[in-house]
Amino acid sequence: MYPVIAEKRERAILVGVTLNKHTRWETEEHLEELSLLADTAGATVVQRVIQERHHVDAAYFIGRGKVEALSDLVEAEAADLVIFDDDLSPAQVRNLEKVIQKKIVDRSGLILDIFARRAKTREARTQVELAQLNYLLPRLTRQWTHLSRQVGGIGTRGPGETQLEVDRRLIRKRISALSRQLDKIKSQREVRRKHRDQTFRVALVGYTNAGKSTLMNALTDADVFVEDRLFATLDATIRRMKTESARPVLLIDTVGFIRKLPHHLVASFISTLEEAREADLLLHVVDVSHPHLFEQMAVVKDVLNQLQIADKPVLHVFNKVDLLQHKGLISRLRNEFQPSVFISATRGLFLDDLRHEVIRLATEEVSELQLTLPVQDSETLARIYELADVQQAEFEDSVVRLNVRATRENLGKIRRLMAEHEYAVSSEP
Repeated sequence: MYPVIAEKRERAILVGVTLNKHTRWETEEHLEELSLLADTAGATVVQRVIQERHHVDAAYFIGRGKVEALSDLVEAEAADLVIFDDDLSPAQVRNLEKVIQKKIVDRSGLILDIFARRAKTREARTQVELAQLNYLLPRLTRQWTHLSRQVGGIGTRGPGETQLEVDRRLIRKRISALSRQLDKIKSQREVRRKHRDQTFRVALVGYTNAGKSTLMNALTDADVFVEDRLFATLDATIRRMKTESARPVLLIDTVGFIRKLPHHLVASFISTLEEAREADLLLHVVDVSHPHLFEQMAVVKDVLNQLQIADKPVLHVFNKVDLLQHKGLISRLRNEFQPSVFISATRGLFLDDLRHEVIRLATEEVSELQLTLPVQDSETLARIYELADVQQAEFEDSVVRLNVRATRENLGKIRRLMAEHEYAVSSEP
């Protein structure tokens, strides 16, 4: 995209649009979150602008007159860039830059910039680059006309930083190569998962900055990077939870969700979020002290629906209970969201309650079956050993009888496997 030649805090002006004057408070809240994103990306917010309109302007998003006023404000504040809280079309960005003569960054571009900073592993960097190229492709004309010199800073990090002559054909070729890499990574993940079939997998999901990584560290000594900023961690981390349970419990930390999360970002990070898809239980971590916690919970539920995993068992973990001003909210949340626990990951409060609830759910999730199959079918036998904990094996003539214990999901796989070969599932205690 743009070559990076400087690392300094840039001065930014935020712009939001409200199409209904009765929802101005919502736009203000969204700009507050956009301010946190800008801070994470390395910018200092010097002004916020809200434009009330009946509809979005196709050419300038906020209208030509407002853009000219915004240009004067940019000059008065010596701002380096303008960040819009919504996604802009390539034509809108081009028109805005012609008038304002400064960098224009939309919400997707800002989030991608943060992702480019935070990505550490090969998989995360691959996913970031894929998302950036998909974002860049329709904006390629702007890149050619706008970038006759090197610039740096927010919205400028990413692939192609030293190749401004890149064209659509090369980008599409690179996108195909990255997609193949992610398919390969996905296959490798699936192989690793086969060795975790006997474990109870718990995925931590939630709004960004809800405290997932802090909770991960408290439960596992994982030493995951923690910072009071949005998207502090990007890569999925898998660690074993400290518990006396006979059945191993794996915790999976995933990237945080956020409102207006671009669909192409969800698509690009599907490989990382695949871990959440394969989990036996979702821990929905919620910042209970946040004034808009219900909206944040709705955003998480929407993303889970996009991933088609909203039907998985969910344990609501209301974090930061030590910061909650109105303690009466706890009884309301406890009645409305079951099962649920209330903790403070930072202070280590009530973590034993959380462990006990996870173990209880893990125990409930396990059932037993008795199977009978031919000894010579070593392939099916090996697969059963992968999927289940074999409690007892009795060999008699040419058959083997197995008492197995596994999750309901894996027992379903075993049932289908046995049905394919017309083998007997003799009883279920």
